[in-house]
Amino acid sequence: MPYRLAADALVAVHLGFVMFVVVGGFLLLRWPRLVWVHPAVALWGALIEFFHWTCPLTPLENHLRALAGDAGYRGGFIEHYVIPIVYPPGLSRGLQVALGIAVVLVNILAYTIYFRSKRSTDH
Repeated sequence: MPYRLAADALVAVHLGFVMFVVVGGFLLLRWPRLVWVHPAVALWGALIEFFHWTCPLTPLENHLRALAGDAGYRGGFIEHYVIPIVYPPGLSRGLQVALGIAVVLVNILAYTIYFRSKRSTDH
């Protein structure tokens, strides 16, 4: 049971990380100090998509699920609703690259808005 809970918690953290990669740039408007963290996180997320790397959280989650004796993602809210968002079915190489491009474009937009608002407040 504790391994399953740890795996479920890790999926929630993984989803939060993915969300921060994609839209975290917009949080700079509220918390400007994130500018010291988010670019590296966004770069990591894009590189994982572009080069088809495996995020270290994925094997850790699978290991925890194996320790829990789980054969797959069945049952429970997190397994049923969150995992398909983090690990979408039919994720092809082309879709992965498109997701990486989307991450970059969304973050370019976020940083453009951030730096324009910063420039207008500096004057």
